[in-house]
Amino acid sequence: MENFLNIYTRTGDNGMTSLVGGVRVSKRDIRLEAYGTVDELNSHLGLLLTYLKDRNKDQVFAIQNKLFSVASYLATDQSKVKLRKQSILTEEDSKELENAIDELQAQLPHIEHFILPGGCQASAHCHICRTICRRAERRIIALTEEIEIDPNLLKYINRLSDYLFVLARKLNFLYNVEEIYWQRSCK
Repeated sequence: MENFLNIYTRTGDNGMTSLVGGVRVSKRDIRLEAYGTVDELNSHLGLLLTYLKDRNKDQVFAIQNKLFSVASYLATDQSKVKLRKQSILTEEDSKELENAIDELQAQLPHIEHFILPGGCQASAHCHICRTICRRAERRIIALTEEIEIDPNLLKYINRLSDYLFVLARKLNFLYNVEEIYWQRSCK
């Protein structure tokens, strides 16, 4: 008996794949674009973890796990199969992010100007995660034209990009790197 997961199935060789529930769709389907972008974000968060320590690392790891739930939700054809409990996000999930944002913000100086992405490597990568999160949100919003999406999922993804912005600021603060402010004159 084999004791490993068969990585290649050959079922996607012609540009098609299966959703949870068995429906075959094109790999260019908006649903795949949505959960594929969530997967991309999760991969970048894995890289971001290599820069983090302590509570920030624990929080990002928890977010990675929650993003698996988001991807599972998006990959489930609910007209064919019941959504798994693990794929459902709650109001509490967004509230946890809001609490983390508030905690981080309380440790940071107030800003009155737009900041440019960058600073230390950790912060710069966190900004990349933030922009991928925004793209995932746009893909999910586009998907709402085809299927109903739980408002808690939409709220979570929106809150996550806010969290990543504040975490990027916190990382610059921790590494004693000043924020880069937008020069409105563009000279």
